[in-house]
Formats: sequence, structure tokens, C-alpha cells
Amino acid sequence: MTHTQETALEIRGLRTEFRIGGRWYPAVRDLSLSVAKNETLAIVGESGSGKSVTALSILRLLPQAGARIGAGEIQFDGRDLVQLSEREMSNIRGNSIAMIFQEPMTSLNPTMTVGEQIAEAITIHRKVSRSEAMAEALRLLKEVKIPSAESRLHDYPHQFSGGMRQRVMIAMALACRPKVLLADEPTTALDVTIQAQVLMQLDELKETYGMSVLFITHNLGVVAQIADRVAVMYAGEVVELATVDALFAQPTHPYTSALLRAMPRADRATDNLEPIPGGVPAVSAMPGGCAYAPRCPYRQPSCEEKRPELMPLDDTGHLVRCPVRLAKGRG
Repeated sequence: MTHTQETALEIRGLRTEFRIGGRWYPAVRDLSLSVAKNETLAIVGESGSGKSVTALSILRLLPQAGARIGAGEIQFDGRDLVQLSEREMSNIRGNSIAMIFQEPMTSLNPTMTVGEQIAEAITIHRKVSRSEAMAEALRLLKEVKIPSAESRLHDYPHQFSGGMRQRVMIAMALACRPKVLLADEPTTALDVTIQAQVLMQLDELKETYGMSVLFITHNLGVVAQIADRVAVMYAGEVVELATVDALFAQPTHPYTSALLRAMPRADRATDNLEPIPGGVPAVSAMPGGCAYAPRCPYRQPSCEEKRPELMPLDDTGHLVRCPVRLAKGRG
């Protein structure tokens, strides 16, 4: 992001904690990220790296009993979302900031037609009549390219295929023309062809609405298709941040390189895929130094002593949390 671009959403020093066995542990650790207006920022990482927790923290949708924001700010429209009341947050959710969840079947109400559900999303935040809301719902279904939208408006979620349900979810998310769209693995359950169509459409709609998109995925192939910048997350922190081109051209953090090697590619035999050994550490068993050190082929004794900082690789905004690889990358 260049400094001339306006920021739509800025996270500063966010720490989100979970309560386990009577103690609080950070699941997101000192996270700072910004999304510019009209930008798509992808957050990538394996399950358990803190991606979804980040999105739920932004909308303050964390389970109240066992989770809390322990520190940090989330700046949006001149306000810190962390400090807002629940009532103020409910005016923002689905209105200025919308979210598309991973599994449309659990997010859609099976007892209401899709038209009613989209119309409801509109009437909660807009002073419009029911007929105006239904007319807008129809326009949105056409915009997300649902065939025979007039008749499909009155169908129920179970009458739609997975790809079409995901389009309905996108239509609902766009109902109030949000400034920021959080998309949490929105294409995971879809086959590759449908996935490509949905991604292309999200990109078109981003341009049409002038939205900022925070796109959460574990799939680097998806990132290459839609993102402007990429934040690679591991164990609750960003380990590499770069433009999409720089990340693919010069992946510097050992975890980013490992993710790329584990990614299926059309120009490579699938038997060349290298799974990453080990797993993401549990929030209650975080290593003292670099969280990735136990899995890392480049680890030095110093890696296990001190938690590395996110440092610039060059002057383009490419940041990496690994002194060993930074020294090599700059050299």
C-alpha cells in the first residue's frame, strides 16, 4: 500500500486472547495490519494460525465467555471498534463492514426464502419499505449472476447448489454497500471452476462498489488470483507481508516458502508437493522464541531464545519476521 492511498481499516497491536483452564492465552499476538480503500488484502495460513479470529475480532463476534480483546485498536471511520458498545457495533456489522462466512448453509436461515433474507439484511440498516427491499434483493441476485433471479428470489437455501448459495451470501453481504468486506474462506467448499467464477465476481463487485476486501484463505492459489497484498500468518502473528507479486517472486520467511512448496500447481507434478512437517502450536503451548522454529529447516540456536520482529526486507514494504532469512535475502 502506498502512503497516498487512504486507509479503510487499520489494526494496531491487536491481541485476542482465549481462556483455557482458567488462564488467558493470546491467539492473535500484537497484530498490526491496514487495508487501503479499494484494496484486497489476503490473510493466508494453516488452520489455527489466527486468520478467522482476526476477522471475528474486527466485528467483535468472539464468544463472550471464553474470548476477549486484551490489547490494541481497530480503527475504522475515525473510531476504535474495540471501544464501541454492542449497540454501536450492531450498527456497523452488516452495514459498513460485512462478512461472508465459510459455510453458507449454516449462515443462511433454512426457513426463509433467500429473497426474504437479503431484504431483511437491507431493512435492518435502511429505512426502506418491504417492497423496495425485495426489489433491491432481486437486483443483488442479478448482480451476483444467479440465473432466473425472479423465480429464485422465492426459493429456499436448500434449493440452491453450493456455488449458488455462496453467491446468495455475497449478495447479502453487499446488501448495504459495505466499505469493508471480510471474506472468510468463502470458496473452500466449491469445486475449482465455480471457485474461479465466484472469485472473479467478488473482484468485479469490489471495483463496482469501491470496497476494501480482507480475504482469509489457506490457499495461496486463490491469493494469486485476487489479492493486491498478502499477509502470511502463523501462530497468531504476521510472519511475512508483501505485495502479491513480491511474495510469489521472493518468498522469504521459511513458512511462506513451505506453503508455496505445498501448493498444487499446473506446471508441476503433484508428487513434488512437500507437506509441511509438524503442526501449528496450540495457543496454550507457544514456544518462547520464534513460533515456527520447531518446524523450520533454517533454525539457529538463537531462534529458540528470542521472538523475532517483523522487519523490512527492502524499501517496498516487504516485511519478514526472520533474521536468518532476512540476512540472506538482503545479501
